[in-house]
Amino acid sequence: MYITADQITATNKANLAATMALANKTFSGFEKLVELNMAAAKALMTESIEHAKSVLSAKDLQQAVALQTSLVAPLAEKSVAYGRHVYGIAVETGAEYTKAAEGKAAETQKAFNQVIENVAKNAPAGTESAVAVLKSALASSQNAIESAQSSAKQALSMAESNMAVVTEQALNAAATVGKKA
Repeated sequence: MYITADQITATNKANLAATMALANKTFSGFEKLVELNMAAAKALMTESIEHAKSVLSAKDLQQAVALQTSLVAPLAEKSVAYGRHVYGIAVETGAEYTKAAEGKAAETQKAFNQVIENVAKNAPAGTESAVAVLKSALASSQNAIESAQSSAKQALSMAESNMAVVTEQALNAAATVGKKA
């Protein structure tokens, strides 16, 4: 089986389209981060001004201290929420890259399997054992790749689960500090 110029052109066009799609997804992720940061900065500025006005209008030192300590819990909750948003954007963008990489890996694997099948069909007599070894090695490498992908997905799932636990603990700690204040 020979590769033609049309096949090369089609492959290059497909690769360019995939690259452009990933670039657009990356840009979209950055846009979301910028929007999130702008909204967070605006909210922080507004809330800081309002809080400063409240502290300045306190009637005594005890009330001013109470106002300052009451700021801790909501600030922690907002920080955790911000972190969740950033994490969500990163996961969403990363998922697009993973999907694209898995798709390209599957295409490559399929093409390589076709080459091996063509080699096996056109192999000279007496080379059956060599072809069998080659097929066995290919199957083993494919199994190793699938195992690695499965392990990576499990690790990602565990990291996401741990992130949820840490987030919940941070929120509980912030609520506890807020109640003590």
